[in-house]
Amino acid sequence: MHAMALTRHAFGANFDLVTEMHRLRARIFKGRLDWDVAVAGDMEIDRYDALEATYLLLLTPARKIAGHVRFLPTTGPNMLADTFPDLLDGGPAPKADEIVESSRFCIDGELASPCGENGIAPETPALFALMLEWSLMHRKRYVATVTDAAVERILRRCGWPLERLGGVHKIGNSRALAGLLPVTAGHLAAVRKAAGLTGPLLLSENDHAQAA
Repeated sequence: MHAMALTRHAFGANFDLVTEMHRLRARIFKGRLDWDVAVAGDMEIDRYDALEATYLLLLTPARKIAGHVRFLPTTGPNMLADTFPDLLDGGPAPKADEIVESSRFCIDGELASPCGENGIAPETPALFALMLEWSLMHRKRYVATVTDAAVERILRRCGWPLERLGGVHKIGNSRALAGLLPVTAGHLAAVRKAAGLTGPLLLSENDHAQAA
């Protein structure tokens, strides 16, 4: 496995990946999970994609997207503050330069490897590792997220426990909750171990700019 971090300025050079990214999101969030998301053609795109998002892509050797997650600054519009504030149970939404929000986390089940001894396909903790690598590279302290109670259990099993910001709320067919994920080297080591990784997935910023 290897990885890329894409921002809008690199979309032109990676048009095939950007298209497949939105198609994967449509297959997962509309097709499999039946979430209330807007799909145009065969792609899922929302208003937050028009902002300064960073997209982390877990790639196979054949350059297929095995996993995807979107990062947004919490200092601007984001899903927790502007779409799901009820999940905070009256508390404030995280808002700081050192906190980034994750959304649209998904793994392509057709490309995922068999589950390991922990019952989890290695691509899942690998994508967690990618999130932590990027966050450490950019000096973030926390990842804020809206997730499902089932994913919260997976995070815990992979060694990256969620710090809840509210209780569990029923949204559609999901048991949703908001929380913060601490960004530390120790958590990165734990999820790398869960994924069977021995080193980093993400290129350095300079190397990535040259590769893009």
